[in-house]
Amino acid sequence: MLWTYLIIAAIAVVVLLILFRMVWRVAEPNEALIISGLGAHSSQEQVNETLGFKIVVGRGTAVLPGFQTVRRLPLDIRATPLTVTCVSSQGIPLHIKGVTAYKVGDDYGSIANAARRFLEQSDEQVMGTIHELFAGHLRAIVGSTTVEEMLHDRETLTTNIRGSLAGDMEKLGLVVDSLQIQEIDDESGYIKNLGRPQAAAVEAAARIAQAERDREATEREQAAAAQKAAAVRQSSIAQAGYQAEVDQAKSKASQSGPLAEALARQEVVVAETETAKLNASLAEKQLESSVLKPADAEAYRQRTLASAARDAQIAAAEANAREVQLRGEAEAKATELTGKAEASAVQAKAMAEAAGIKARAEALATNTEAVVAQQLAEAYPEIVNAAASSFEKVGNMVVLNGAQGIEDTLVKTITMGGSGFALAKQLIDSLATKKDDGTKPALEPAADEPA
Repeated sequence: MLWTYLIIAAIAVVVLLILFRMVWRVAEPNEALIISGLGAHSSQEQVNETLGFKIVVGRGTAVLPGFQTVRRLPLDIRATPLTVTCVSSQGIPLHIKGVTAYKVGDDYGSIANAARRFLEQSDEQVMGTIHELFAGHLRAIVGSTTVEEMLHDRETLTTNIRGSLAGDMEKLGLVVDSLQIQEIDDESGYIKNLGRPQAAAVEAAARIAQAERDREATEREQAAAAQKAAAVRQSSIAQAGYQAEVDQAKSKASQSGPLAEALARQEVVVAETETAKLNASLAEKQLESSVLKPADAEAYRQRTLASAARDAQIAAAEANAREVQLRGEAEAKATELTGKAEASAVQAKAMAEAAGIKARAEALATNTEAVVAQQLAEAYPEIVNAAASSFEKVGNMVVLNGAQGIEDTLVKTITMGGSGFALAKQLIDSLATKKDDGTKPALEPAADEPA
């Protein structure tokens, strides 16, 4: 009885498992379950509760057979080749080839949009839709772009296409993972002609580079050949050296006897030469100590004495010069003092004479006759002497009238002094008169007065 219950329980469990397996659906990682039918409504976490179907991603859910329908929407990536004929802004027809990779968005809104538009459609239908959508946007963008811009900046071209497609793709619930422009070609050869200068430059650069590499290779080959020849030459030289050493060793071995004798003689000659050098050195040292040193000492003594004598002469000459200088200075000083004394004496004499003259002048002004008489009296002997001197040259004088004649002559001689007195008095009177009226005095001969 117990076994019967156990068997019935086991069958029930199996039946339940089969039923659970029949109603339970699990979404794969790359797909979404779209469930519609009785009670299939979206949850609070989904976009819109009024979708009319339920979206299950990454988990399992129960589907009531006969009341609900479940469909699978692939979420994996798809790729669509693009081949579009466009016209650039320059009016050049172009053939553009590319490829785009797209997929359904991961959010519930994108899954719902894609489910409404592509659920149960074949891949060809989806790819055709995507191709037409891309072709339209691509033609619009290419029509506003030049061929050079598309060739040189494809990244900007793809960015512009993706930006233009973003809105339409979002409405379809799709996102573009990748878009690549693979080829841009034209039938007129415009692109080919654009590339020819660059191709020629590249070809020229390639030829130049090849020529440079050929030249470098040739230079290295020649350098390697030269090094090889140098190595061969060095090896030959080394071999010749070794052979010479061998031959020299053989020759030495064959001439060891004469060579030993010659070496012995050479050693004797070397020893004799060293002895002669030592003897010469000894004689040189002796000559140096006996002759050269005394001669040097005597020369030094002579130079010292000569230097001392020269210094003494120089000192004596300097002393004499100093003495002469001092003597000259003393004589000059004495001469100067003598001159000053004589000048003082002359000055004193002149001053005395001037004072005398002044005094006589004053006396002459007050008592002229007395002064003149005094002067004449003082000079009278000299005047008489001068008058008598005229008779000094007379050898013989003959007096005709005897004693009377001699007396007359003496009287005339003495009278000359009286005439001088009269002349002096006349001069003084004239000076006094001219002094009063400012005229020049005039001298007149005075009449002879008897003595």
